[in-house]
Amino acid sequence: MSAASWVEDLNFNEQGLIPAVIQEFKTQEVLTVCYLNKDALLKSLEEKKVYVFRRSKNKLMLKGETSGHIQTIRKVAIDCANNSIVLQVDQAVAGCHTGYMSCFYREAEDDGGLHVHAERVFDPDEVYKK
Repeated sequence: MSAASWVEDLNFNEQGLIPAVIQEFKTQEVLTVCYLNKDALLKSLEEKKVYVFRRSKNKLMLKGETSGHIQTIRKVAIDCANNSIVLQVDQAVAGCHTGYMSCFYREAEDDGGLHVHAERVFDPDEVYKK
């Protein structure tokens, strides 16, 4: 996957970011939504691994850098307005730092509550020992 000319056509927001939906390639499950700046996108395309721009840390980071739960890019899709992307990946272990495969492991209930509908894949206290 090379840094194609389409990257120049993307509409990054005023902070220089573009939202990216990260989706498991085989199951099509949405794992998370993150933001990429141009450097993160170019590095992701070059290495075929997802790099994100961590707004809270103001730096580029490899997704799964701490846990080892790397996301290897299989396919990239761009929306019709050039203002968001989908990265389909092969996910190692799990995509959510809380221990679930997806960050979307809760569903809204009719009573206004949230219900956890998935099982934890790993123990975050073990993976992210402080």
